[in-house]
Amino acid sequence: MDTVEKIVEDFASDIAMSSFSSGTRLRDMIRAIRACKTAAEERAVVRRECAAIRTAISENEPALRHRNMAKLMFIHMLGYPTHFAHMECLKLIAAAGYPEKRVGYLGLMLLLDERQEVLMLVTNSLKQDLNHPNQFIVGLALCALGNICSAEMARDLSPEVERLMRSREVNTKKKAALCSIRIVRKVPDLAENFMALAASLLKEKHHGVLISAIQLCTELCKASKDALEYLRKNCIEGLVRILRDVSNSSYAPEYDVSGIADPFLHIRVLKLMRILGQGDADCSEYMNDILAQVATKTDSNKNAGNAILYECVQTIMGIEATSGLRVLAINILGRFLSNRDNNIRYVALNMLMRAIAVDALAVQRHRTTILECVKDADASIRKRALELVFLLVNDTNVKPLTKELIDYLSIADPDFKGDLTSKICSIVEKFSQEKLWYLDQMFKVLSLAGNHVKDDVCHALIVVLSNASELQGYSVRSLYKALQAYGKQGSLVRVAVWCIGEYGEMLVNNVGMLDGEEKITVTESDAVDAVEIALNRHSADATTGAMCLVALLKLSSRFPSTSERVKQIVARNKENAVLELQQRSIEFSSIIQRHQSIRSSLLERMPVLDEASYLVKRATATQATISANKHAPTVAPGGLKLPNGVAKPTSAPLADLLDLSSDDAPASTTTSTTTPNDFLQDLLGIGGVSTSTAESKPVHAVPEAIDLLGSLSSTTSVSAETKPTRLVSQGMDLLDGLSSSTSVSGLEKTVHPSITAFQSTTLKITFDLKRQPGNPRETTIHATFTNLTSSTYTDFIFQAAVPKFIQLKLDPASGNTVPANGNGSVTQGLSVTNNQQGQKPLAMRIRMSYKVNGEDRLEQGQVSNFPSGL
Repeated sequence: MDTVEKIVEDFASDIAMSSFSSGTRLRDMIRAIRACKTAAEERAVVRRECAAIRTAISENEPALRHRNMAKLMFIHMLGYPTHFAHMECLKLIAAAGYPEKRVGYLGLMLLLDERQEVLMLVTNSLKQDLNHPNQFIVGLALCALGNICSAEMARDLSPEVERLMRSREVNTKKKAALCSIRIVRKVPDLAENFMALAASLLKEKHHGVLISAIQLCTELCKASKDALEYLRKNCIEGLVRILRDVSNSSYAPEYDVSGIADPFLHIRVLKLMRILGQGDADCSEYMNDILAQVATKTDSNKNAGNAILYECVQTIMGIEATSGLRVLAINILGRFLSNRDNNIRYVALNMLMRAIAVDALAVQRHRTTILECVKDADASIRKRALELVFLLVNDTNVKPLTKELIDYLSIADPDFKGDLTSKICSIVEKFSQEKLWYLDQMFKVLSLAGNHVKDDVCHALIVVLSNASELQGYSVRSLYKALQAYGKQGSLVRVAVWCIGEYGEMLVNNVGMLDGEEKITVTESDAVDAVEIALNRHSADATTGAMCLVALLKLSSRFPSTSERVKQIVARNKENAVLELQQRSIEFSSIIQRHQSIRSSLLERMPVLDEASYLVKRATATQATISANKHAPTVAPGGLKLPNGVAKPTSAPLADLLDLSSDDAPASTTTSTTTPNDFLQDLLGIGGVSTSTAESKPVHAVPEAIDLLGSLSSTTSVSAETKPTRLVSQGMDLLDGLSSSTSVSGLEKTVHPSITAFQSTTLKITFDLKRQPGNPRETTIHATFTNLTSSTYTDFIFQAAVPKFIQLKLDPASGNTVPANGNGSVTQGLSVTNNQQGQKPLAMRIRMSYKVNGEDRLEQGQVSNFPSGL
């Protein structure tokens, strides 16, 4: 704005001594406005000047029109309306003199745009000026047309612009070429009129004309495929000649920039070459030699030279270049990474990320330099380099790259540790071929940056540990040592106390020693000490505290000699401010004191977690999150290859499947999808939700507990001073319903007869029903799908919907292919909880989608023959 303001002010001073010097001068108005101390004063000055200009317009004083337009342009730049003077621009443009036309066209470009209807009146004046014998007036008209041209003006005036592109005047040809760019953008159909003219301008010697012609050719390629093919045939040779001449030209002061001959022309030619050579092998082959020459001879010590090299690399990677030329381009980017300029290194990293898809092996050669960029002081370079390293990892280099990243993790900035930890965990999970190596790397990450490790990563580690029986002893010993040294890392503490609780006897007895592993001496008391310290240090974290209490309870069963001490530690939390820890403390104390007969069964080692099922759940949760973030529609059946029964983002048709909107219970339908943040809570059973599996919550694997606050009437209110501990301690024991001789294994399910839920000429579905003990509202269903036709069903997917008062959980199916003629079947587990049992019966709508010989099929129905009482 300062530049335009200076131009306007200088112009006003030029005319100050002319015949138009009556009235307030522009510089006086500017001085008065800048002297204003408040916005109100400024508005008053502007209003006064606008009023004077309106008076001059109404009195039709041509002598002041010049100066008034200069003032209006300054007022417009301040943001005030100037629409009342638009016609003054047209009057100045229609004047005969060059000074009036210059101010008129400047006002036209500043005050108006192509949407203004008043532009229709200026078309005739523009046409006259385009045919004017004075080249400077022609230049004014071309400049205005190139800035505010509308589609109608483009069609009317394009013949004049085409004629001017053949002019002998260099400035006229240059401005006509730039004006034609606007015309082609507004009316792409006119592109064919400028193809031959643009190609002919490439033979000019003047660099200004060449740059304008190359910009026009670039715009023609974008506007028309015919133009693209024409320019490929007629311009490649000219572009190569231009690039060779400018690269080999001697020193020319008018084009020199830091010792580089016209880098702007270099870059424009390279960009057009990239467009013409993309997808065309013949054009690309013709360019290879000159591109190699530019890449090798351009000075990289100057910023202008680096700009040319970067554009040259982009062109090489964008055309069908030879492999040797691509290696040369990637080596240039490697040199950029050693540059001291952060901007150059950043664009090099960006380009290398795209180059991986073209030639990954050439990028791998610069792996060491890229790793150094991960340690850069600039945050943006660190993040971009980390993303590039992640793309570089493969099965052959995963171990050295992971080692480098983990070594840097210990000294990385706290702000960067989160991203770095996430990438390391992703690399280790994706490329680990040995469980021992995977566990070692994860233990290191937990030790160095445990506070930045996400819950789903910890759960994945626990799943692997539960399946690696031969490494459980080694793991618990490694985690115990890490816990002693890095006890402040939250995720490390959670994984370590879980392992100590599950495999504490392996820790004490040095079970499962590996070759070369040193024995450690850990007593039963030491194991309890480690968990107690973790509990005291992380007592504010409900999840960590709950895991510590569970671990202590299990250790009391593993190590009977520590039972009394564990009882005392657990009892300290009976008045904990965190209600979850308080409740667990009371329940666990009761188990230790009064239920010795069932404690061993209750606290058995957690069964092996199904690794395949967990991976499916995690993939589904990730897919659901991505879909929610992108607001993407649900994938149609058969579109996403996931095992049958895995929950997917629900779509509108599934809601239509319910058709049971009359239910008013505040319960919602649930599926087996688990978000990453719920994994550790699933292990602990935090939240008291009855849909969690029994083995995940040892304490709750008994008949449903009596409400702890059941002794309070519905009208009783708890004051802020009342301690929750008293309410809980006065409540009933969760396990009082069991006699001293009762064991968990003695509880049996109520079995109901099988029902045929659905049957057609092609498919039969049977439900085997069992009611859960102690929870009459919950029923487990074993569904069997039988194919009654002679064709095999593939991509079989079963969906179910229930009313709001029913909770539904779908387990993964046994497969997604149903054999023909009933020779085998697919099974799937369901769990339904009727929150209005006795008031409303079970109801369910089902939908089955599958493929027969590649053709999609869909069946649906309603299950209404459930036994009464469910």
